[in-house]
Amino acid sequence: MSTWEFLYNGFLVALQPENILYAFVGVLIGTAVGVLPGIGPISGVALLIPVTSTLTSGASPEEAAASAIILLAGVYYGAMYGGSTTSILLNTPGESSSVVTTLDGYQMAKQGRAGAALSIAAIGSFFAGVVALVGLVFLAEPLSNLAIRFGPAEYFSLMVLGLCAVSGLAGKSMTKALIMTVFGLLLATIGIENVSGVARFTYEIPELYQGLEFLTIAVGLFALGEVFKAILEKEKYEGTVARVGRIYPGKQDLKDSAAPIVRGSILGFFIGVLPGAGATLASFFSYLMEKKISRKPEKFGKGAIEGVAAPESANNAASGGAMIPLLTLGIPGSGTTAILMGALIMYNVQPGPLLFDEHPQVAWGLIASMFIGNLMLLVLNMPLVKVFAKIIQTPPKYLIPIIIAISFFGVYAVQVNTFDLFLLLVCGVCGYFLAKNDYPLAPLVLGLVLGPMIENNLRRALTATDGDWSIFVTHPISLAFLIIAVLWLLVPMLLKLRGNKVVVNEEG
Repeated sequence: MSTWEFLYNGFLVALQPENILYAFVGVLIGTAVGVLPGIGPISGVALLIPVTSTLTSGASPEEAAASAIILLAGVYYGAMYGGSTTSILLNTPGESSSVVTTLDGYQMAKQGRAGAALSIAAIGSFFAGVVALVGLVFLAEPLSNLAIRFGPAEYFSLMVLGLCAVSGLAGKSMTKALIMTVFGLLLATIGIENVSGVARFTYEIPELYQGLEFLTIAVGLFALGEVFKAILEKEKYEGTVARVGRIYPGKQDLKDSAAPIVRGSILGFFIGVLPGAGATLASFFSYLMEKKISRKPEKFGKGAIEGVAAPESANNAASGGAMIPLLTLGIPGSGTTAILMGALIMYNVQPGPLLFDEHPQVAWGLIASMFIGNLMLLVLNMPLVKVFAKIIQTPPKYLIPIIIAISFFGVYAVQVNTFDLFLLLVCGVCGYFLAKNDYPLAPLVLGLVLGPMIENNLRRALTATDGDWSIFVTHPISLAFLIIAVLWLLVPMLLKLRGNKVVVNEEG
């Protein structure tokens, strides 16, 4: 059978009435999961696995597995949609991959352009879903062969490139951005060290042994930081909130967003294929790329529509790309796909090279359902833009308690731990003072995300070579990443020095 025949059979599976219902329920729950800070797709998928076994109890094993994975995958990519809503309206990232969306999405909302931002996020996510579907159909096997060639040295160098690229989020000062990056890396070292089992920076506090919860830090810095700003700087928040303008994006917004959506979708898909990279890294990289190639990079962080379109497209495409190593190699590309892998194994379906031969109904049914699910999300989200946009018109005296409640509920729901609530408050205070003094928060968040990955891959690479550091420059792909990383830092510095010399000569 050809690829088209397999895909046709997949649509026959996905278009069965019960599977359409499961896809709808999945994306609806996923959107809600994405909106609530701290819940995240991992928790949402894990919580629903027992539910799927009850819902599909009367079906055959193959049909039950197909229906269950369609519902759970719907939660996964539905959460990528939902995460943008609170990021844009409340400066509160619904999940980690939506952190970058807060940078420009919230500024657009404050300017009365919340409707356009939410619409572009929905359109970009839908287009990214289509790109991911096409990629899954035609590129699964060759891309998985490329990804499997990535060893620990290549992953380490890729993460170093990610940290160097964070200078693009520097704002006014690259030095401050690098300081915040290092601070994020330091926070990532807290907890039990994976290889030796040594406790680092825990000070015999039991809650610190498992490290700091990423979303606690992110929600504290962005959401509560904004709350403290609203409370302590009342003069900036007095009067009526600006009315939301047009709900749907105008021709200029669509024109400005078209190319970033395409670039973000393609970049996000390829990053998603790499196991461990994930949607968060994809959204950061797409934002950085747009800022680098923009003719007006200074508008980023001040309400640029490109700063919403690119990362929102990238994180949704990455969720589709992460399915490739899961389905074809049996290697989960992210935390959520690891949960999906567990669900498949629970239904006696083993992900890997034989999946498409032994369980074509499950594999192709899932791929086809992703297109149907993304279409449902677009139909659901576009009409609801007006409802979401109304939230920004809520007076601050009502809005602030809502943000606090959502933040505390979301963070507490992750580990049901009061320590995280105290940490949330501390991060909120720190977020306010850091932002007030022009220290960018995004580099800290990226350092916190990449820290454990960098350390694990560094140790694996050095263990394999008995401590020989040359592995990072003898592997061509690793060397290429490192060269790009160095150039990413040096070129702007050299250009700045050259500009200063020109100014001095002119004054002289």
